[in-house]
Amino acid sequence: MAAQPAPPKPARLVAFLGGLLATLLLVGLFAAALVGWTMYGPGPTPNGRGDTIVSLDSGSGVSEIAGKLKRAGVIRSADSFRLAAKLTGADRSLRAGEYQFKSGASLNSIIQMMKSGAVVRHFVTVPEGRTSAMAVRILMAEPLLTGKVTTPPEGSLLPETYEFSRGESRAAVLQRMMDARDKVLKQLWATRAQGLPFNTPDEAINLAAIVEKETRLGEERPHVAGVYINRLRAGVPLAADPTIIYGISGGEPLGRGIRRSELDSDTPWNSYKHAGLPPGPIANPGRASIAAVLNPLVTKDLYFVATGKGGHAFAATAAEHDRNVAKWREFEAAQKAREHPDA
Repeated sequence: MAAQPAPPKPARLVAFLGGLLATLLLVGLFAAALVGWTMYGPGPTPNGRGDTIVSLDSGSGVSEIAGKLKRAGVIRSADSFRLAAKLTGADRSLRAGEYQFKSGASLNSIIQMMKSGAVVRHFVTVPEGRTSAMAVRILMAEPLLTGKVTTPPEGSLLPETYEFSRGESRAAVLQRMMDARDKVLKQLWATRAQGLPFNTPDEAINLAAIVEKETRLGEERPHVAGVYINRLRAGVPLAADPTIIYGISGGEPLGRGIRRSELDSDTPWNSYKHAGLPPGPIANPGRASIAAVLNPLVTKDLYFVATGKGGHAFAATAAEHDRNVAKWREFEAAQKAREHPDA
């Protein structure tokens, strides 16, 4: 058989280019798959653990961040992280803070978390009406804080929920509480009612602490404050049970009622025997109680007694107050009878 003639050169060129294109396409597909796997595929599982906590300092560069993530076992390659961050534009917007990365998190999810600033947030709460010693115990019980603190003056803190960073000092958080109280007190003092029977912000805190301890109902605070304002103006004792308790235990719960002997004791904290404000605050009042004292309800009431239902009954005269007390005692006796029917 005669030999076939060679195909024309253009046909060979087309075949070559077709093969080259197919090869480039395969290489491109492989590269795309590799990039996709690198970005979106599951990441490492550090030592088989669950979530991994990594704290990134403010001002850290991409290389420093990549190195820290690699050492923590969150990513496989620091180079891949740097390249991915650059290609996605995230290298200019990675945020510092504490991150909690799930085991096996993809590189893309890690970058997106850091780009959006999805940091772990820690909070500590000091409820209204706690003493400064109680506030210090709350801080000391928080394991993510560091260092020790001494008990600050009573009434110098603003009870609130505060955010903090892992490893932050307790002293720093305590200072924020004190600064917050000073800021709130300055704001509220500037808008106080005229003619109040005290002259300084510290005296306002003193009275606000009593209001805080007397009622848990926000809507009652201005009314309770109004009663105490009237007593101060009249020069009669405040007759506040919480001051008696503070004089006995420093504000710690007694776990019992106040004894007659304690009401009769002649101590500086006995507001049944001494008119005017006690020697100092008995707790740390919240913003609402401070506001109530500085803008109290205008009322003629001089008395109030618990109703047994969470609130108080107010009265302008002793006779009306005696009737309210009788109702309270009747309610209390009926409640005890229900709880102990065989007594």
